[in-house]
Amino acid sequence: MADESINNTILMDSSSKSLHPLHEIAMTPTHKLLLKQWLKEEELILNRIALKETQIDATRKELTHLYCFFFLFHSISLIILFSSSSSSSSFTGSGFCNRSWIPSLCSLLCSLGLIWAVRYKTEVESHLEKLLEREKEDGKLLGKCVEELKKKGLEFDLLKEVDALRRAKSLRVENKGVKKWSARDFVTLFFFTVSCLVLALTRVILCS
Repeated sequence: MADESINNTILMDSSSKSLHPLHEIAMTPTHKLLLKQWLKEEELILNRIALKETQIDATRKELTHLYCFFFLFHSISLIILFSSSSSSSSFTGSGFCNRSWIPSLCSLLCSLGLIWAVRYKTEVESHLEKLLEREKEDGKLLGKCVEELKKKGLEFDLLKEVDALRRAKSLRVENKGVKKWSARDFVTLFFFTVSCLVLALTRVILCS
């Protein structure tokens, strides 16, 4: 009888050791609850990533519209000024030149407004890209923990792994060098230069 009980114990131990890690998790409330929470959080992260990507695409479309409107506005205004100054015979060239500050001021104000809108949208795009990158990093960290939990089962150390995940999220530091100039600065400088050229062309057209 003693030998039979020992054999039964050995069989039970071997069968328990041969259980799949997912079966072990299903039989352990803490591991099961943690896996459910992490899977829900993974789904939420994926939803946030999809939302951020949609917002970035919408912002880029708005930026494209602003670029087109900027060049279209100045092209049309220069064409109108040139046609009106060349076809009109009621005013002399000096009269047009004296009144050149009116279209110049309008062009400057519109240019500054469009430049501010472009700068604002580029800042929004940059902010959304940083949030998207952070969400993707969180998703990768969480995905690694989920895989480890599914692989190890009861051998998964809850306190150690959860603490490591929190530490990775809180102590995550971007190791990127500080950039003196960014793409947004070059875009702003380009549009400002174009605006100055438009002002100079306006003066030349009206005073020539």
